[in-house]
Amino acid sequence: MRITRTLKVAAAAAALFVAAGACGTSEAGDGAAATSGLNPPDRATPTALGKGEGQVNLIAWAGYVEDGSNDPKADWVSDFEKQTGCKVNSKVAASSDEMVKLMKTGEYDAVSASGDASLRLIASGDAAPVNTDLVPNYEDVFDGLKDGSWNSVDGQMYGIPHGRGANLLMYNTEKVTPAPTSWSAVFDDAGKYKGHVTAYDSPIYIADAALYLKATQPDLGIKDPYALDQKQFDAAVALLKKQNANIGEYWSDYLKEISAFKSGDSVVGTTWQVIANLAADEGAKVKAFVPKEGSTGWSDTWMVYAKAKHPNCAYKWLDWIVSPRVNAQVAEYFGEAPANSKACDLTSDKNFCTVYHASDEDYWKRIAFWNTPIEQCLDGRTDVTCVPYAKWVQAWTEIKG
Repeated sequence: MRITRTLKVAAAAAALFVAAGACGTSEAGDGAAATSGLNPPDRATPTALGKGEGQVNLIAWAGYVEDGSNDPKADWVSDFEKQTGCKVNSKVAASSDEMVKLMKTGEYDAVSASGDASLRLIASGDAAPVNTDLVPNYEDVFDGLKDGSWNSVDGQMYGIPHGRGANLLMYNTEKVTPAPTSWSAVFDDAGKYKGHVTAYDSPIYIADAALYLKATQPDLGIKDPYALDQKQFDAAVALLKKQNANIGEYWSDYLKEISAFKSGDSVVGTTWQVIANLAADEGAKVKAFVPKEGSTGWSDTWMVYAKAKHPNCAYKWLDWIVSPRVNAQVAEYFGEAPANSKACDLTSDKNFCTVYHASDEDYWKRIAFWNTPIEQCLDGRTDVTCVPYAKWVQAWTEIKG
């Protein structure tokens, strides 16, 4: 089951670190302006891997690093330890902000970063560019997860994709009629369901409003929902403040959202596929889909700390977690589409990848994956300054009142 993600932000630290390699190293990056608007410091990448250091320290979302202690059927750590000799020490983080802070302590080797954290780690120099040639299973990762604006700069990968998911529109099929096709159901038409609309409780939800405005108010010129100039940002905030009058509950706990849809307290709002599945299994009359405007979503990336103390074991973990069988296990347990294209043949539920659209690249082209808004506009504009994420956090507090 997918575990709650509470997305918070902290300003990216400007501290620069000298990268530690595993065996030989080469320099990645030439200091040129990055296509993403970033100019990360040069960091060393390993050219070969040596013997494992005996352990690896990981930061992860709950459900990503399972050793059987939470569920005897969920254990992909024990075999990794046996095969590599690398003992896994893991720390569950409750938010992207916590992940960034923990990585800066220097006590961890790798992290399963979402898009709103990965860009911060790249920009600050905390994440090292990854030599994908040293991760054999990377070859089988879906192309749509490679070279993303949230996990690479100028064609240089800064991690190994783990999985992906979309933020969907869910509605009660008995109380919301006719069936919605657009995000207008929770924005312009939200008044029809006043007090029973739900929205994801996070500053990153501002991007959902921006995505809707991109389609419905083209005069704003929004190209990327994570690259908003002040005028565009103000329009998204205004839309969310208007929506607030109709919100019954902002959610960040998937169990609470399931309960709200079962009881009728919520009848329409954002959700994840795993929540929709669980709600339907528990009797809620719901459907979930990607509206005509598209949706936001997440793509997680395993990133290596620039001064990792156990880089060899870290690379072994990166390859292990995206190996077909393990990636299939974690995807089913967590509730997301796997990253490895061969994982779908190994899921216990043979319909799993169809439900999660794992290999449907046309589906994922409609998803704007979470990214970290920065002053350098991610859409390539250089004549304006975009609103950084810290101000998204401030605005979110104002939106909720």
